[in-house]
Order: sequence, then structure tokens, then C-alpha cells
Amino acid sequence: MTWFIVIAIVLVAGGAVVVGVGAGAPMAAVHDDRPDVLPFDRPLVASDLDDVRFTTTVRGYRMDEVDALLLRLRAEWSERAAPLPPDLADPAPTETDRAG
Repeated sequence: MTWFIVIAIVLVAGGAVVVGVGAGAPMAAVHDDRPDVLPFDRPLVASDLDDVRFTTTVRGYRMDEVDALLLRLRAEWSERAAPLPPDLADPAPTETDRAG
């Protein structure tokens, strides 16, 4: 019985080494098969965020889903906060505007 346990431990350790060094078949490519919960045909509004639900994993939420949402929010908010070009910006008030 002792020899059986020793052989099993050696086989498990050998398998861990083989996997650790990358031998064997590579893992399959990951494909995103989850449906999009946010609309992509228009800018986001506050009520869109009420419907967001992230997929849970062993250690919490899927990082790629959270990162994608944060990148999109950052891009949209940066676009909205960008200063207007000088030809579209309001001109500075003149003395006659202040007096009138």
C-alpha cells in the first residue's frame, strides 16, 4: 500500500511539472460568449448602469467585464468633458454685455 501512495505522489508531482513548464497541448482560446448588457448605439445614461450585472467567479467579478465598463465610462465622460473648440465656445462677455 505504501508503494502505491509513493507512485501516486510521484505521478501527480510529475504531472504538475509537465503542466508548469508548458508541455502538452495549449489551452483553448477564450471566446466572449456573454451578451452585452449595455447599448452600444448611443451614449450611456444613468439608468443603463442600473441594469449592469457582472459574471461572478471564484475570486469575485470577471476583471475583463469590469475593465471594459470602466474604459467605456472613462471614454464617454472624457469626450463630454472635453473643451469646446474656440469657434464653438461662448465669447467672453464684453463691457456692453455686462452693462446691459
